[in-house]
Amino acid sequence: MTHEISRRDFFKLAGAAGLAGAGLSACDDKSASTGSVKIPTDQMTYRTNPKTGDKVSLLGFGMMRLPSVGGRSAREGNEPIDQEMVNEMVDYALAHGVNYFDTSPAYCRGGSEAATGIALSRHPRESYYVATKLSNFAQSTWSREASIEMYENSKKFLKVDYIDYYLLHSIGGGNDAMKEYEDRYVNNGMLDFLLEEREAGRIRNLGFSYHGDIRIFDYLLSRHDEYKWDFVQIQMNYLDWRYAQQINARNTNAEYLYEELAKRKIPAIIMEPLLGGRLSNVPDNVVAHLKQREPERSVASWAFRFAGSYPDVLTVLSGMTRMEHLQDNILSYSPLKALTDEEFDFLQEAATMMMQYDTIPCNDCKYCMPCPYGLDIPAILLHYNKCLNEGNVPESSREPNYRKARQIYLVGYDRSVPKLRQASHCIGCDQCSPHCPQRIDIPAEMRRIDEYVERLKQNTL
Repeated sequence: MTHEISRRDFFKLAGAAGLAGAGLSACDDKSASTGSVKIPTDQMTYRTNPKTGDKVSLLGFGMMRLPSVGGRSAREGNEPIDQEMVNEMVDYALAHGVNYFDTSPAYCRGGSEAATGIALSRHPRESYYVATKLSNFAQSTWSREASIEMYENSKKFLKVDYIDYYLLHSIGGGNDAMKEYEDRYVNNGMLDFLLEEREAGRIRNLGFSYHGDIRIFDYLLSRHDEYKWDFVQIQMNYLDWRYAQQINARNTNAEYLYEELAKRKIPAIIMEPLLGGRLSNVPDNVVAHLKQREPERSVASWAFRFAGSYPDVLTVLSGMTRMEHLQDNILSYSPLKALTDEEFDFLQEAATMMMQYDTIPCNDCKYCMPCPYGLDIPAILLHYNKCLNEGNVPESSREPNYRKARQIYLVGYDRSVPKLRQASHCIGCDQCSPHCPQRIDIPAEMRRIDEYVERLKQNTL
């Protein structure tokens, strides 16, 4: 049974929230400690929403990768969400200044909103901002009735009478982005309905999350005088800043997206600051490059500093499964140490180094799942990227480390992806690619990886 925490009890317990699970010890009323690093409770950086005056924490808690009872992300497998751990992490986040929580009806196999609602409803409503989305991806949910039901269910699961930040979800991600946008939001009258809900105060801020097709991004911004978007959620990180289009010709560099919002004074909310974890698991030479400058800071902290250094960014979302993720991200913004021009150039050098690796731009969002033929698509792509970053994707048997790299790739592949879920079982039905925000040609990548694995097995490289 849930219960509300009083303000006095909350702040009394704040320093200890989640400490047992994370191996921490309370030290004083201003900070908690992990090893020799103090995690302050009163130094979070905030940005002001120009419309409402909301003081929003620069770190936003993305509720997309909540922990399961088995310790993995609840997006994986069939284990239920670990509600007790979610409560601890939410308590800890609030105690350390985080007040923005982002969820969706689609996250954690449909369980994220309810878990978020249970955790947040134990705290005063004015102590947090909650964001969720109209995630009506399936055509069966495109009707006005089904979409309104999804919207009302979000309020019910989140245990709120109003939603602070509401988004049209994944605009521009489909193969026919404009038609899909019109069918999901315009032809059924849903955008008009949501504008009315904003006018009535049941939605305090209305925006959209953008995924891919620049034509629809530009179109929606051209209608800003009519719709008066309160914010827009974009993918932005130091690799996508100038290289997104080079990685995938159908994507748009984040520099353009941010500047188009900034010139219209539309606050940006940032998703994928770590590119689904890729910017916290970079090649060894890039790790050395970053550690040379900040040996005590995590590799991930550079990516968070980058995203937070832009003044028109309202908050930077991070999907966090473990307490140590939350603590490290809090440190990055408590307070923010904005990048200097010289540090920005330094990070762009790191991005250029990463571009030497032909990684597949998978962010592990799992929108391609489930595969009707049982493939674990993200695991297949991520294993390939991991081996590529570590120098274990040999192109020829004549390479000096061929035997070792071959063994690492094949053994790791079988360990990370069960045989019945490997690329060899792809039949090319292409039910996955239309849902991929990164616009990866997934069947083509499955064929390429399967052919590569077979050549490794047969020693014919």
